[in-house]
Amino acid sequence: MGMLPGSVRPLALVIIKKDNRILVCLGRDDVKNEDFYRLIGGGVEFGEKSSTAIIREIKEELAAELKDLKLLTVLENIFTFNGQAGHEICFIYEAAFVDETNYQRESYPILGSDKGAVAVWMEINQENLKKLFPVGLAELLSN
Repeated sequence: MGMLPGSVRPLALVIIKKDNRILVCLGRDDVKNEDFYRLIGGGVEFGEKSSTAIIREIKEELAAELKDLKLLTVLENIFTFNGQAGHEICFIYEAAFVDETNYQRESYPILGSDKGAVAVWMEINQENLKKLFPVGLAELLSN
């Protein structure tokens, strides 16, 4: 579902850890000529709880199931992406894969993505945290 101009989009995103790495989507802003990382997850539909949304999104995007779901924080993200203004309210969860073999994969194609999106394990370090969105995650992961 696309976002209407001038609207606020609710998102459910998840931190899945593997050693000193987290699973993220690779992104690119062509206008700014910058690469970035974003947590995996997606939109919360009208009438849907954010906890239900993140479980659904991970099933849809990675064909995987989550366990030990815990809401860590809610972040407000006001940004510009590819020249377009955006505003998101992000429910940030932490969880683990039910199927332990998912941790052995190095990358995950995002199912249903028409742009060939892929999720990878990003090492948590100062350089990578500067490129991680939504804003506020670097502080959360540094603590």
